[in-house]
Amino acid sequence: LEVTVFSASELVSGVVELIRSDAITRRISIEFTGQPHLPPVVADRIHVKQVLLNLLLNGMDAVQSAARRHVTVRARRAGASLVEVEVSDAGPGIPAENLQRVFEPFFTTKPDGMGLGLAISRSIVEAQGGTLVAENNPDGGATFRFTLPVASADPRA
Repeated sequence: LEVTVFSASELVSGVVELIRSDAITRRISIEFTGQPHLPPVVADRIHVKQVLLNLLLNGMDAVQSAARRHVTVRARRAGASLVEVEVSDAGPGIPAENLQRVFEPFFTTKPDGMGLGLAISRSIVEAQGGTLVAENNPDGGATFRFTLPVASADPRA
């Protein structure tokens, strides 16, 4: 791991810009909301980009045949020591019996999926000291949330 201190908001904004042309081609809107003045996080920037890219592409796949072709990304403070990044889609959601299984290696709900993306993503996030969870939205679709530790203001911590 190449751990550095960086802005989660800037990273999310950059990844959203990276996939914007793909989203436009697929006629999917992506909205990013970043809480102002988020503290910097400490993690492996490249690995976090990979996690976010995987979650965004999964969200775009989920809304491909949905009535609302929309994916929302949020970055916000989660307590004193964490920043949370959330990717929420307006797709069909995850069948209840599969909700906990989506992070198992080789489990997939996609016809052409390998079932590795979410398992690897969870391992990456946990290696950074965070968590990655999935839940269904009350109004349809699914939300994936991951946390990253805030960089300590005290260099001795």
